[in-house]
Amino acid sequence: MAQEDTFKKIVSHCKEYGFVFPSSDIYDGLAAVYDYGQNGVELKNNIKQYWWQSMVLLHSNIVGIDSAIFMHPTIWKASGHVDAFNDPLIDNRDSKKRYRADVLIEDQIGKYEEKITKEVAKAAKKFGENFDEAKFRDTNPRVLEHQKKRDELHERYAKAMETSDFAELRQIILDEGIVDPISGTKNWTEVRQFNLMFSTEMGASADASTKIYLRPETAQGIFVNFLNVQKTGRMKLPFGIAQIGKAFRNEIVARQFVFRMREFEQMEMQYFCQPGTEMEWFKYWKQHRLAWHEALGMGDENYRFHDHEKLAHYANAATDIEFHLPFGFKEVEGIHSRTNFDLSQHEKFSGKQIKYFDPERNENYTPYVIETSIGVDRMFLSVMCHSYTEEQLENGSSRIVLKLPEPLAPIKCAVLPLVNKDGLPEKAQEIVNDLKFHFNTSIEAKDSIGKRYRRQDAIGTPFCVTVDGDTLNDNTVTLRYRDSMKQERVPIAKLREIIEDRVSITSLLKKIDEKNIMNSCLSYIIWKKQILQGLSLLSIKESMLATKFFSSYLKEKTSRKIL
Repeated sequence: MAQEDTFKKIVSHCKEYGFVFPSSDIYDGLAAVYDYGQNGVELKNNIKQYWWQSMVLLHSNIVGIDSAIFMHPTIWKASGHVDAFNDPLIDNRDSKKRYRADVLIEDQIGKYEEKITKEVAKAAKKFGENFDEAKFRDTNPRVLEHQKKRDELHERYAKAMETSDFAELRQIILDEGIVDPISGTKNWTEVRQFNLMFSTEMGASADASTKIYLRPETAQGIFVNFLNVQKTGRMKLPFGIAQIGKAFRNEIVARQFVFRMREFEQMEMQYFCQPGTEMEWFKYWKQHRLAWHEALGMGDENYRFHDHEKLAHYANAATDIEFHLPFGFKEVEGIHSRTNFDLSQHEKFSGKQIKYFDPERNENYTPYVIETSIGVDRMFLSVMCHSYTEEQLENGSSRIVLKLPEPLAPIKCAVLPLVNKDGLPEKAQEIVNDLKFHFNTSIEAKDSIGKRYRRQDAIGTPFCVTVDGDTLNDNTVTLRYRDSMKQERVPIAKLREIIEDRVSITSLLKKIDEKNIMNSCLSYIIWKKQILQGLSLLSIKESMLATKFFSSYLKEKTSRKIL
C-alpha cells in the first residue's frame, strides 16, 4: 500500500473512532484547526502526562509553570518575533495554491538524500555481509553525483536564507525544476515575506486599545518568569522550568492533518546553566529526550537526529529528533542551546536586571539556556501513524488494530459481559467499579463479543475482560491481550495486578531511568578508553557494573546510538 493511502486511512480512522474531528465541522470546517474527540483527548493527555512526569519526577531540579497566552507586546519585540518572525511565501499561478519556498527546497534536498539511501540499500542487499557502506558512498558514481547535487543545492539555499535573498530562493526553485504537485507546472510567483504572528486588540474602546499578540511559542513565558521561579523556589543552577501550553501561528501551509496547525500545543522545558557548561547539558538532553521517545517502543530505527547546519542567530547548537512518518522523516522535537540571548534581551527591553547570583562564584551573571521543545499534536500523530495496523488473520478475516503503547492508550481495559442479561452486566459493572480508580476502564455490552473486540482493537484498548456464566460461579474472567489476541482465564482478584504495571506511566519512566544509567555507565567506560578489551583494568566493582549494563544495552540493540 502506498504511504499516501496509508496516511489517508489513518486520518479517516481518527475521525471514525473519536480521536480527531475537523473544527466547526457542521459549518464545513476551518482550515488547519482540529478538535480532539473523546478518545483523542485521552491519548493526548496521556502523552502530556508522560512528558510532564519525565521532567518533574525524574529531575528534582525541574519545576513547572503555566504562563498566560496574552503577554505584554514588548515581550515579542524583545524576542525578535515582531521584526523577524516570518516565512518566505510563494504561489503557483495555475493551482492558486500557496507554499513555503524554504519547504519546497528542503523537500528537493530530501529527494537527493532519498536517492542516495536507495542506492545504498540496493548495494547492501546485493553484497550482503561484505558490504562496506562508507567505501560505497565514497566511490559509487551515482551516489557521488546525487551527493554533489545535494551539497550544491544546500549551499545555495543556506546562503539565500541567511541573507533573506527572496529572488535567489525563487531562482533555486526554477533551476531545480520544482513543480507544483497539484497543477504540475512551474508557473511560480515572486517570493515574498509572510508574517506568522496573530494579533488582536485589548482595551475598552477602539481609540484606546493596545495591540497584543497570541503567543507563537510558550518559551517567552518561562523567560520572563525566570527570577520569579528562581527566588520563590530557592533554585540553584542548573535548574529547569517546564511548561505545556497553546501556541498560535498563521502558517502559510498547514497540511498533513494535525502535523502542522494554526493552533497547537507545545511541551517545552528551558534548562538554565552556567556559561561554559551548556554543551555538556546539550549532549545530556539530546540523549535523555531520545530515551524518552525510545521508551515507547515504536522502533529505535524510526528515530534519528538531524543536526542543524544553519543556526538561529541566538543559538550555538541545535538538533532535531525526527520520526519516520508516512510522508518521510519529520521533526517531532527540537533541542537548542539558546546561549543567554533571551534573558539578555528581556533585561535590555524591560530595564530590569535578570541575572543569577552564584554564591559559589560570588558573582552575578546571565545563565545560558538549553531548550527542549516537542509538539503535542505532532507526537500524537507519530503515535497514531506507528500504531495503525491492518492484520490478516489465520481464519481469513482481517482486523484494524491500534497497537498504541499501553500506558498511552485512551482506555486501558474494557469489561464486556458476554450477554446483556442473567446478572452478567451487574458483575461487569462491579469489576469496572473496582478497576476504575487505578486506570481508565470502560464497559460495553452492545453487539456480539467479536464485534466488541474489534471496536476495542480499533481504539487501541490493550486488555479486554469478558464476563460469562462461569464468572458468577468461580469469580474468573477471560482476559484478552490486544496485540496477540491471546486469551487466558484469570481470577478477578488478579486483574489489577496483571494490568496496572503494564499500563502505568511509571513503567515508561523506569525505562528512561534505566537507559540513563546505562548511558552514564557506557560514557564512563568510553572515557576510560577501556571498553571491551580494557575492562580488566577497572576495579572489580566497576567491571561488574560496566559489564552488566553494557550487556543489557547490547541486548536492547540501542548501543548504536551511543557508540
